[in-house]
Amino acid sequence: MSASAHPLLDIIGNTPLLPLRRIAPALPPGVLLLGKAEHLNPSGSLKDRPARALILEAAASGRWRPGMALLDATSGNAGIAYAMVGAALGIPVTLCLPAGATPARRQMLSAFGARVLETPAEAGSEGARAEAARLAREEPWRWCLLDQYGADANWKAHRDGTGAEIWDQTRGTVTHLVAGVGTSGTLVGASRLLKGRKPSVRVTAVIPDRPDHGLPGLRHLPSVRAPAIWDPRAADAVAEVATVAGRTMATRLAQAEGLLVGPSTGAVVHAAVRLARGLHPGSVVVAVLADSGDRYLA
Repeated sequence: MSASAHPLLDIIGNTPLLPLRRIAPALPPGVLLLGKAEHLNPSGSLKDRPARALILEAAASGRWRPGMALLDATSGNAGIAYAMVGAALGIPVTLCLPAGATPARRQMLSAFGARVLETPAEAGSEGARAEAARLAREEPWRWCLLDQYGADANWKAHRDGTGAEIWDQTRGTVTHLVAGVGTSGTLVGASRLLKGRKPSVRVTAVIPDRPDHGLPGLRHLPSVRAPAIWDPRAADAVAEVATVAGRTMATRLAQAEGLLVGPSTGAVVHAAVRLARGLHPGSVVVAVLADSGDRYLA
């Protein structure tokens, strides 16, 4: 099975790089702030990239065989991407999802035909991961565990896709990358590509400022187990952002730039603006716009 197994897979990636001018009109002269519009992927988030890569890798390696279902834990976006790709390829998808996910996310999963196994809300993503691992361990003939938190195919999808596209779209002029940390695949993969080609590129990892936050998809690294693919060397700095700041910036992006994005993307752009205000002329800051805001609407 290859990326050409279904035409839908061919339109994942190659997202535009958009100038963000109106949300930060007072940047120093010669400083450019850009948004990598990952929310324009087919299912509405950057998770389309690793979902495609993980599923194709599982099929190519023989870990997935006809008759098996794909399985993973998700807080929402990865599950939607898995469900979309699985539907396109005719592969059943089951997802361990913490209770409390937004109705819009659950409705999107259902629309794509995915089966949802709800795990306790208080256990968070760790509880969902534990349940997925248990199922795969007890019935390995039934489940193909994709493991977005531990699979190298995750960060490699962003190295070869997101990172390479940013390099090409900026013609190598990028000086700073700002991205959120969930599974960490986006930041680790893009950082390795950009730093490999231009070691002076500075990378900022955006995380919530407290464990009990409202920034879906982001992880408060000081209080939770780091994903297996996380590499602290990929980031030069860590920016902690409050939930209210992320939500406020998401609203500003919708109303000032016409970009309907989620609160975690708002947090990333908030950190990027804060960074850009202190930079010198010639700086090119790229903020990753992770997902669409449609799944957060009541």
